[in-house]
Amino acid sequence: MKKIYNFTTDKKEILEVLDERRKFMDDFFMCFYPFGRKKPNIVFTNGCFDLIHSQHINLLNKSKELGYYLVVGVNSDKSVKLLKGEDRPIFSEEDRAFILSSLEAVDCVIIFDDYSVLDLIKFVKPDIMTKGDDYNVNQLDDVGGEFIKTYGGKLERIPTKKGMATSDIINKIIKLYK
Repeated sequence: MKKIYNFTTDKKEILEVLDERRKFMDDFFMCFYPFGRKKPNIVFTNGCFDLIHSQHINLLNKSKELGYYLVVGVNSDKSVKLLKGEDRPIFSEEDRAFILSSLEAVDCVIIFDDYSVLDLIKFVKPDIMTKGDDYNVNQLDDVGGEFIKTYGGKLERIPTKKGMATSDIINKIIKLYK
């Protein structure tokens, strides 16, 4: 299991890890690929990840394929309640972060409290940010896409299946077991 960070309390440690990762990859590429990198270094995605399912795994695996180091921002319990309502999350932030940190594709998990992920994106400054293709371009700009473009970062939308959002799954379970 990888270390789980809290954006509110662990900023210095997160910055050290990201700086160390960037330096390592720069040195590595200078030695083995003097003509440039094969892939971008840091990829970022985020979400509530409540009731982790196949679409989450697909997002994480496809995100990891785009770069060498995948950072996953996880909404805290407090921010999930703001986004999804008082009955959510189903699992605690610790449980969700633990599951994510146990996945092979995930290199770093950061729990954040804010309603918006923008401050975390500004802090991490990923080379690529990914979201599911259920987000339109305007929504991507709202969740950090506009900022990422200011320094040459890229946005990638990962294909998703309709009807497979966590809310859809919860509603199906409620319907089946009423």
